[in-house]
Amino acid sequence: MKKVVVLFGSNSTEHIVSCHSAQFILKEFDKKKYLVDAIYITRNQEWYYFDYDFSSLYQNEWEQTHHNDKISNILETLKKYDVVFPVFHGKYGEDGCIQGLLEFLSLPYVGCHVTSSALCFDKVFTKEILEHHQIPVVPYQVITKKNYSISKLEEALGYPMIIKPARGGSSIGIQVAHNRKELIGAIHDAFQYDHKLLVETFIQARELECAILEKKELHASSIGEIFSANSFYDYDAKYNDNQTYTKIGTDLDNTVKKKIQDLSKKVFQLLDCTGLARVDFFYQEDTNTIYVNEINTLPGFTENSMFAKLLQKDHISYSKIISILIEQALTQSKK
Repeated sequence: MKKVVVLFGSNSTEHIVSCHSAQFILKEFDKKKYLVDAIYITRNQEWYYFDYDFSSLYQNEWEQTHHNDKISNILETLKKYDVVFPVFHGKYGEDGCIQGLLEFLSLPYVGCHVTSSALCFDKVFTKEILEHHQIPVVPYQVITKKNYSISKLEEALGYPMIIKPARGGSSIGIQVAHNRKELIGAIHDAFQYDHKLLVETFIQARELECAILEKKELHASSIGEIFSANSFYDYDAKYNDNQTYTKIGTDLDNTVKKKIQDLSKKVFQLLDCTGLARVDFFYQEDTNTIYVNEINTLPGFTENSMFAKLLQKDHISYSKIISILIEQALTQSKK
């Protein structure tokens, strides 16, 4: 039996999302095929063997009683496993950092490799690559703390605008601005999360998602649609507001569905992704225009996350998804 370790937690703004994803992944592993351990990485970047006690973890009590589970030699510990399943979201997990460490140790791991992880994590780099290849994206500008002009943003994009940290996930730090005062405030807030920001025209459009799972061939899932309780799909709408809901197999024209699936595969291959991804789109019905919003190389795995729901719609169970990802990681490491 192959020995697998799930890594989760870490010092990221998406720490708690990572914990929820790990909880569901660990529950759905096929224990007849894999010997599974879990390692929890604290916000202070300390590594611990984890005993599946998520209830204590969520109450911030777990670390107090598990001092003896702290890992002193991280490299030697990782080398004991056949496959690593990183379940970090955001910084350190999706940006190529953990992937670089695992590459250095010649360890097979689930998901995209260093370069594609780093490129997809940076929304600006992703936009520039897609634009270069004539894939439609929403009009945007890039600003840094040392180089931006409010008047130039207004001239280039007009209101409303949406302001995003260039590197991050779960919609943390993202705001919509309808006037200059809101724009100045949103930029100030977003700079708390990154020194580089993506500012886009805020469009009214349907928000659609497609999951990619790499088997012998790329599988593009059924299309899902997000119906946000807020004006856009922000962190609160994703994780806290029960008025937000998703619909799998949405009522789109079949030609639109097919185009989104084809675009998802194209973007996945263009950015040299492996294993899995979720590609997010905007669709404006009045102009029949499809825009690629972003690609997530380590999408959420919680009970409410779209990635698994989309594949389950295609009759690929949660447990089967995990097994496919583990086997793909082993196969990829031999190439």
